[in-house]
Amino acid sequence: MEIQDLTWIRRYLTYLNVERGLSVNTRCSYERDLKKLQTFLHARTKNLEDCEGNDLFLFLLKEKKQGRSARTLARYLATIRGLFSFLILERLRLEDPTEYLSTPKLEQNLPYVLSENVMDKLLDSTLENQNRGNDSAEKSLDKEERKENRNLVFELRDHAILEILYSSGLRVSELAGLTLKDLTLETGYLRCQGKGNKERIVPLGEPAAQALQEYLKEARSQLLGQKTSGLLFLNFHGGRLTRQGIWEILKKWAKKKGVKENIYPHLMRHSFATHMLNHGADLRSVQEMLGHADISTTQIYTHVSRQHLVEVFRKAHPRAD
Repeated sequence: MEIQDLTWIRRYLTYLNVERGLSVNTRCSYERDLKKLQTFLHARTKNLEDCEGNDLFLFLLKEKKQGRSARTLARYLATIRGLFSFLILERLRLEDPTEYLSTPKLEQNLPYVLSENVMDKLLDSTLENQNRGNDSAEKSLDKEERKENRNLVFELRDHAILEILYSSGLRVSELAGLTLKDLTLETGYLRCQGKGNKERIVPLGEPAAQALQEYLKEARSQLLGQKTSGLLFLNFHGGRLTRQGIWEILKKWAKKKGVKENIYPHLMRHSFATHMLNHGADLRSVQEMLGHADISTTQIYTHVSRQHLVEVFRKAHPRAD
């Protein structure tokens, strides 16, 4: 029966890919969770065809005793429910064993965001290396000047990366996958591929567009060297930047700017959404720019925005206390 279970899981993952359009990372997460369930069931001489609600309850209980968080347990249950809904749809099972299982109550963890003052400090466009060389002139520079010129290339790239993350609220994977064809600087927007390969258009602010133009004019060709690539942002070798590479870029940039907060790519996305709402953007527009399929995912930022208003009230109103 182990082979049958694996076949059913593969069919479900194919369905998630073809019918639902879920990303590779999401499907891999589902596969890990389901194989863990399969191992547990086989230890109890059960399988996906004959397991019952109590078997699934004991699986979740075992994971809870091993220290899994409520959020992880909720993810397990959502994955399992999705599988059995599919099996019933395909008439591989008649009844749903997850029917009476309840989702663990989740604490609502509000995302941490940077203040606008800290963001201004982080995005300060003053560059340390102002020796702007070019490909032909670089050969005549001495060793120290070449080093400064190379540092300027990275500064222009890194500044453009931070400006885009904050201007557009992109996920780090979306940023890494941007190509030159995705840019329309004349009208101030870019196109990106989001989760499930869903395409969306996001606007670019003037500082972000200017930082991009400087990067394209003075830095990208030097990173590219003799290679060819359609990717927008390149690493030291002219190849694609990794998530880890972008994370390192933000860390180094924050340290250089004297920002002590822990800076990471998704924090820029959180801050983008919250600052937009603080300044009057409507929830639907922010949802569209973030690429959220469900507006409830976007609504968490309204709580952060309200929290900001409460703090302002308490500081400013003479009878707030």
